[in-house]
Amino acid sequence: MSGQIGAASSKPPLILYTKPSITELETRYAADAAANGWGERCYDYINRFEAAFKDHVGTSFAIATSSCTGALHMGMAALGIGPGDEVILADTNWIASAAPIIHLGARPVFVDIRPDSWCIDPDLVEAAITPRTKAILAVHLYGNLCDMECLLAIGEAHSIPVIEDAAEAIGSEYFGRRAGSMGRFGAFSFHGTKTVTTGEGGMLVTNDPVLYEQVLTLSNHGRSRGQSKQFWPDIVGFKYKMSNIQAALGCAQMERIESLIRRKREIFYYYRGRLRDLRGVVMNPEPSNVVNGAWMPTVVFDKAAGVTREKLCSAFAAENIDARAFFHPLSGLPMFERVPKNRNASDIPTRAINLPSYHDMTDQEQDRVVKTIQKVMGRL
Repeated sequence: MSGQIGAASSKPPLILYTKPSITELETRYAADAAANGWGERCYDYINRFEAAFKDHVGTSFAIATSSCTGALHMGMAALGIGPGDEVILADTNWIASAAPIIHLGARPVFVDIRPDSWCIDPDLVEAAITPRTKAILAVHLYGNLCDMECLLAIGEAHSIPVIEDAAEAIGSEYFGRRAGSMGRFGAFSFHGTKTVTTGEGGMLVTNDPVLYEQVLTLSNHGRSRGQSKQFWPDIVGFKYKMSNIQAALGCAQMERIESLIRRKREIFYYYRGRLRDLRGVVMNPEPSNVVNGAWMPTVVFDKAAGVTREKLCSAFAAENIDARAFFHPLSGLPMFERVPKNRNASDIPTRAINLPSYHDMTDQEQDRVVKTIQKVMGRL
């Protein structure tokens, strides 16, 4: 028995791939919302959170939601996307980006990603446009930014709205504009893994007053705010509202948002500095005039290195480090039809991994991650 205890105690402490940064401020606000945020105060923190977030992103309007998926669902519904329509998006994404398209009866059209940004390839977007195309969904993967200049130009040329899924891009900027502020609407996630969290939750932002009113109505079971009759919905809507307690957490996080983003970027730069001399390893890009919010530091290995996802996951598990796989291509999932021509989307995930990244992560913990990668590369 003593030998078993000794063996267990020699195992290094677990390094999680991510966790939120929660301080006394968050718990104090949440406790106040739980104790006092009812009756006429039931929307106080929600209104405050929406105001703070739209000011940060630089949009005219914001609507707090129960998830980023819900924000996408309502925004797409407000754009009139429905049965028979098509929405173009990158094949490399989490299914939450595609699910609202399916729920509305439309069809996701998966195109390949660029090998450098891992985001949607604008050239392939233009080639995929048909008379049924009703939107282009730009997903900013792992904090990396899509080529918004090209995508917006394509959208304008074809009168097709560009939607930004900025779930993973809080803190990312494109030529001075915040991620999520450039398309017809943007959607954000506040899941517990994100840079800013409310546990679960999301936000829709837009500069379009008509779209804002449509989504506001949809978010409240179809009851427009101008309706004077009590319990009188004008249309069939959704129930994707955020709670006041969740919004209280969000208000505290917004007071700390610059430091939260800055810490994420510090972790990213530490990794990048330590891995810089490893040949055949690339991390999240940060082109000129772009700021990467660095939500999820990611490494992709050259094919010649012979490093596979399976080797990486096994090596991380042996060191008691959580491994987070790069997203599989959506077209490779059983509910969708395969798109073999999307070669980057199929190939890159087989030789890539997301690195642990949380705000109170120490240099020593990051060094353990780096040493594990070095071992996989045969450098130790």
